[in-house]
Amino acid sequence: MKTFNYIQLGIVILGSLSLASCGGNKAPQQQGPPPAVPVTTYKVADQPVTTTDTYPGVVVALNEVELRAQVGGYITAIYVKDGQKVNKGQKLYEIDRTKYIAAYNSAKANLAVAKANRDKTKKDADRYTKLAQQDAVAKQRVDYALTDLANAESQVTAAQANVSSAANDLQRSIIVSPLNGTIGISQVKLGALVSPGTTLLNTVSTNNPIAVDIAVGQEEIPRFEQMKKNPQAVKDSLFSIQLPDGSTYKRQGHIVAIDRAVDPATGTIKVRISYPNETNKLFAGMTVNLNALNKAAQHQLVIPFKAVSEMLGQYNVMVVGDSSKAVPRIVKLGKQFEQNIVITDGLKSGEMIVVEGVQNVRPGAVVKEVSAAEANGQQPAAGAKK
Repeated sequence: MKTFNYIQLGIVILGSLSLASCGGNKAPQQQGPPPAVPVTTYKVADQPVTTTDTYPGVVVALNEVELRAQVGGYITAIYVKDGQKVNKGQKLYEIDRTKYIAAYNSAKANLAVAKANRDKTKKDADRYTKLAQQDAVAKQRVDYALTDLANAESQVTAAQANVSSAANDLQRSIIVSPLNGTIGISQVKLGALVSPGTTLLNTVSTNNPIAVDIAVGQEEIPRFEQMKKNPQAVKDSLFSIQLPDGSTYKRQGHIVAIDRAVDPATGTIKVRISYPNETNKLFAGMTVNLNALNKAAQHQLVIPFKAVSEMLGQYNVMVVGDSSKAVPRIVKLGKQFEQNIVITDGLKSGEMIVVEGVQNVRPGAVVKEVSAAEANGQQPAAGAKK
């Protein structure tokens, strides 16, 4: 029995020693606060804001006329080359004039016959009138003579109208340019049969000045109306054009017209802006982007766009508060311009926000101001001050 008790006591002592040795290895360690996160900051301030609004636009000619035949026949002459500059009244096309010349000559001959008949009936009427004054002829005969004279006068008037109509048809067999401009590619060739009012021969349009049409939202109508009335609009270069090749058309434009009504299907209204085009860089039908400066009436809060992060459809910035701790703040964004963005709600002037290194900052973390390179995890240059 005593031997068994000694064995139990030994086991208890060994267990105690083992527990003591294990507990000695787990000495408590004291941990300090995490290091400050290196960032760059920006002091929020209000400032005048001029943003650029971009609108898809289409280049249109201020004056454009479709040339259509007004009389029928075969094309017998084309006096201009495709794409040629033309002057108002210059001959462009000729339609076979044979029948129109014949019709004009026939109308003139009929007019001459009508005039001769009128002259004869007038003499008869004058003679019978004098005889009636002498009671040498019945008054009924005078009435007949006067009626014949009236009919002859009407025939002369009708013949003159026929001459005028034939002359117009003859004149319309020569198509002339209605304005100074450029003619397009001919839609007909020599010998082609054209029909009056339906056959399109060509199109003539003016190139200088030229215009760009854009569609703006109905809520922007007051601003564009004001720009139309503003005589400084041209001097301020409010409107510039980005061409399809990416270059900028540097001539200054001004609003010449705002459409009479809003399109109910789109809620937009058409605005037409005119530009000088001496070098013919703008062609009718060309699609461009029109950039319009938008100057805010009041100062607005502006911050670097890189300071903004998005999460679950909300935009946040890290605001540096007391004890240099960064706290997320939900903000509402306005218009972006260059590398900056307008903040419409969520910040106040004078507050500090994190710009560089924001991806490393956790809510409540302490931050410290460093260079932009250090905030992005880059090593400072040799010899740089820390």
